[in-house]
Amino acid sequence: MDAYPVVRALARPLVLGMFRPRVEGIEHLPATGPVILAGNHPSTLDQFFPPLLTRRRVTYLAKNEFFTRPGLSGRALRWLMESIGMVPLDRGGANAADAALRRGGQVLGEGGLLGIYPEGTRSPDGRLHRGKTGVARLALATGAPVVPVAVIGSYALYPAGARWPRPGRVTVRFGEPMDFSAEPADDPAVLRRITDQVMAELQRLSGDEYVDRYAADVKAEIRGRAA
Repeated sequence: MDAYPVVRALARPLVLGMFRPRVEGIEHLPATGPVILAGNHPSTLDQFFPPLLTRRRVTYLAKNEFFTRPGLSGRALRWLMESIGMVPLDRGGANAADAALRRGGQVLGEGGLLGIYPEGTRSPDGRLHRGKTGVARLALATGAPVVPVAVIGSYALYPAGARWPRPGRVTVRFGEPMDFSAEPADDPAVLRRITDQVMAELQRLSGDEYVDRYAADVKAEIRGRAA
């Protein structure tokens, strides 16, 4: 069973009513064809907005932990994630991440809209962090344009560590498509430069403070101070 239309129909009035998103630049999102939707990630709320604001189906690379939780609730969550097209991303090793990126490439090869967070994890402090090069690898391997999308205000409503989100208003701002199809592939310097360009555009769209460090490293540092 394809749960995506059902989940979308049930979630849309709740999410849009609670957060009243102001949408800007959605005309930049191509109506058809493969697209990489690259977003900032200050809050768990972020992944709800693009699928509810566009008629296109959005497939996200989701952390592997969503698919491996034990018990009945874990199995139910795994079924839901798989049925709406979520792709597990194991962040614990390069080979596992490569497999998830290959699956993302399949989504793009089928003309789909793939959502990805270049930071690799949710921001621990509401700032924008150094991007990982998976977004560049996908863009170069598939020729798909990258559309940056910034969610603004979600961190204040549902920051890391909060138990429940509070109602409020967010802005969802889509940027113009970024075409990297003419760039050479398999060059680490090119991968880094493309990724940094995407992050610079996300910083411009969001207005977030940029930190040239990986979010995972900042998270580890915060946990170390709290221990």
